[in-house]
Amino acid sequence: MANNKILVIDDTTVVRVKVREMLPPGNFQVLEAKDGLEGLKLIKKEKFSLIMLDFLLPKMSGWEVYQEIQAQPDLRKTPLVVMSGRKEEVTEKISEPFEHFEFLNKPFDQKQLISSIKAAMAKAKQPRPQPVAVGANGTNGTNRTNGTNGTNGINGTMTAEFGNSAAEVEALNQKMAKMQSEIDGLKKQLTQVVAYIKQKMK
Repeated sequence: MANNKILVIDDTTVVRVKVREMLPPGNFQVLEAKDGLEGLKLIKKEKFSLIMLDFLLPKMSGWEVYQEIQAQPDLRKTPLVVMSGRKEEVTEKISEPFEHFEFLNKPFDQKQLISSIKAAMAKAKQPRPQPVAVGANGTNGTNRTNGTNGTNGINGTMTAEFGNSAAEVEALNQKMAKMQSEIDGLKKQLTQVVAYIKQKMK
């Protein structure tokens, strides 16, 4: 008997079959949907341990399905893996870092699939700020968030970010600094390549 029910929403049969074949046998019951509309109907009808959602879908896009999931408190607790062959299509709609779902770039192998499922499950356990608490700027939301710090050891940094705006800003600053460092490194490599090409052309 399968312990975990997984929904794969993708208009490509190859991808749906691939996910099914890559998952460990016996542990998972895999349901499939070939478009966003069919997927959303299944999401509302069944209770899933994980949803794998392609971002570009016929009838109803993955972005629209994502919005429907996020709009309902019970559904947004479900671990979610968003799939796409072009990451920029996702980042146009949802900015990084992806805090509430895991992104899986297509094509993928078994190791990447399993890794993304684990990451999605970890992210789904993270507490989310309550909209009311943010508006009221009260202590209730903060206390509730901080209270989970000790129990969720998967990603303590992210948990801390929810409860403390200063920590969130600091974390963002660190991410920006890391990105800038990577950009500087790429610029340096590019300069070296250009200099090498010019030297060869002489």
